[in-house]
Amino acid sequence: MSQTEVARMKSPLVPLATLIGREIRGEKVQEPYLKYGQAALAKKGEDYFLIKPDCQRIHANPSTSFSVFAIFDGHNGNSAAIYAKETLLDNVLSAIPQGSSRDEWLQALPRALVAGFVKTDIEFQQKGETSGTTVTFVVIDGWTVTVASVGDSRCILDTQGGVVSLLTVDHRLEENEEERERVTASGGEVGRLNVFGGSEVGPLRCWPGGLCLSRSIGDTDVGEFIVPVPHVKQVKLSNAGGRLIIASDGIWDALSSDMAAKSCRGLPAELAAKLVVKEALRSRGLKDDTTCVVVDIIPSDRPVLPPTPRKKQSMLTSLIFGKKSQNGSKTNKLSAVGVVEELFEEGSAMLAERLGKDIPLDANSGIFRCAVCQVDQPQSEGLSVNSGPFFSPSSKPWEGPFLCTTCRKKKDAMEGKRMSTPTVAL
Repeated sequence: MSQTEVARMKSPLVPLATLIGREIRGEKVQEPYLKYGQAALAKKGEDYFLIKPDCQRIHANPSTSFSVFAIFDGHNGNSAAIYAKETLLDNVLSAIPQGSSRDEWLQALPRALVAGFVKTDIEFQQKGETSGTTVTFVVIDGWTVTVASVGDSRCILDTQGGVVSLLTVDHRLEENEEERERVTASGGEVGRLNVFGGSEVGPLRCWPGGLCLSRSIGDTDVGEFIVPVPHVKQVKLSNAGGRLIIASDGIWDALSSDMAAKSCRGLPAELAAKLVVKEALRSRGLKDDTTCVVVDIIPSDRPVLPPTPRKKQSMLTSLIFGKKSQNGSKTNKLSAVGVVEELFEEGSAMLAERLGKDIPLDANSGIFRCAVCQVDQPQSEGLSVNSGPFFSPSSKPWEGPFLCTTCRKKKDAMEGKRMSTPTVAL
């Protein structure tokens, strides 16, 4: 390491008052750069990952760059994981209006992630295959991190303050009471595996199919109450940076979030990913595919993340996130060293709540764009705002955006309004 790099590593942190003053005065804060690493051990060959650090909102315009990191943990085969890896990003981007400014793009991203996940699921199920996959999908644009997830893979954030924060929600039926209630209300059954003698063993599962998860992409043979609608969280880091650890459940079944973060602090991202996998293997053995991606979001004036203090957490830990925004609206708190500003969080499985109430295109033309598949169709071919009760006099009017016939049927099946007929693999 050169003397210049050593000197830069030893340079003091910018005082908090200075950072806040810069933001108040609107001074330009330099964009961070990323360093990342990946490690994996295969047991079944159903884990896949995506690393795309050079995406652009506007083609051939480097100033519009953003990065994508994702993990796909397949089950009952690998076809759903492969398909999601190849198509999900394009489906998400197609749901964001062209020509958006950066702020508009970031604001539209949570809804586009919902549309992209659902579209990918519809397309894959039309292939007639029965595998499924969890997805943890991370978009990094400057200091803003947006995470969308279904299933039990996980993304954690380790900040300069030494506090580890979970950016995803586990959709395991065993651990998520709200999801159990949603599945049963939509027509599924939740219970453990019955064995000879009437004893129940193992984790809670959804029947038919016996899946332990309440959300995934694929799983045609289980039932459409297993939904692809992701939990989405969007945060803004301070310009002290931070570390993301994205991993499949092979890691989290062996390590807690704190254990994973502490096991690799102070190491470069590539070595950190390998060490997390090694620690999980040492703790539990190789019982499942084990994949980890580590991403360091580093201030541009530093070669590496500053070392994280190993102090005990104090009452200031509660400041790691600003007050949760209401209805997905933005908060106005300023970022500070080691503090994260929460911009958006929503986990509802209801499309009416996730896609908003916008009516796309010109309502006078009679042509509307489906909010999920982005296909233009006449209003008569779908379901749109204020279309009135659809199922019965007791049904509420649809208050979401326009959906084409195919996407409308998908919505109805997910909400238990139209019972799906799963294809059971023999």
